Amino acid sequence: MSDEREELTYERFGVAVRELAQSVADDGFEPDVVLSVARGGVFVAGALAYALDCKNLHLVNVEFYTGVGTTLPMPVMLAPVPNAVDFSDKRVLIADDVADTGKTLKLIHDFCAGHVADVRSAVIYEKPQSLVRCEYVWKRTDAWINFPWSTEPPVVRRAGQVLDA
Repeated sequence: MSDEREELTYERFGVAVRELAQSVADDGFEPDVVLSVARGGVFVAGALAYALDCKNLHLVNVEFYTGVGTTLPMPVMLAPVPNAVDFSDKRVLIADDVADTGKTLKLIHDFCAGHVADVRSAVIYEKPQSLVRCEYVWKRTDAWINFPWSTEPPVVRRAGQVLDA
């Protein structure tokens, strides 16, 4: 990872997610379900679901980052874990803000495998070291990303919570 930082503003996020949705549409992929990776993927998933006219939106909480550039050994799905049967024979679009190591996306891809008709991933950013090559990527970078939702400190600071930026 370089020391350089990529700045994403809310305005650029709007452009990014719209262009990302257009690439999904241009590819002819029509998801039945948009599966959001919380927390950063919630913003991406909601915007993609609206742009792709998909009302079926699910969320999965995954714990992996413990600080800037520090992680648990492996990502872990937190309760409540979605029931894979809810995705049976569906076209699933996994949405996240960034594919950094790719371990989170791989965990979710593996979770969906064997249950769904098709599973693809859409991210705003993909890093070169990602284990998963996403089908839909707005921008590739090796920089740490300052997302607009995680650069400001929380309004309320809770003990034990991880700051992203």
